[in-house]
Amino acid sequence: MARLLLVPALLLIALLSACVVPPAASPGLMDVAERPAEKALLAGLRAYDDAQYPLAEAQLTDALKNGLASPRDRAVAHKHLAFIYCTSDRVKACEDEFRAARQADPAFALSKSEAGHPRWGPVYQRVVR
Repeated sequence: MARLLLVPALLLIALLSACVVPPAASPGLMDVAERPAEKALLAGLRAYDDAQYPLAEAQLTDALKNGLASPRDRAVAHKHLAFIYCTSDRVKACEDEFRAARQADPAFALSKSEAGHPRWGPVYQRVVR
């Protein structure tokens, strides 16, 4: 009798387990790097590192317009735009970008060395108070 009940139970388990859908694979770096917004962010950061600030500004602005998926990425784009604006004496725009960075990612903060920079450090300090 127990053996007769075991067979239908095993069949039921087999049928139910066949309905389980495996989780979708997480996107890899190469998948993310090919998205237009993320591609623009990477290009903007490279241009910034190469001191090509007008190009960096355009690329970072495009990255934000194209919808960066990650709040941290949005904050990084806003941070670098703030740096560009502060160093080109666009203080109001610099403040706005620091605010936008904090809005995008509430955990956003400059590193100690970044916060001590003579051009954007004081602006950042005003924004975080």
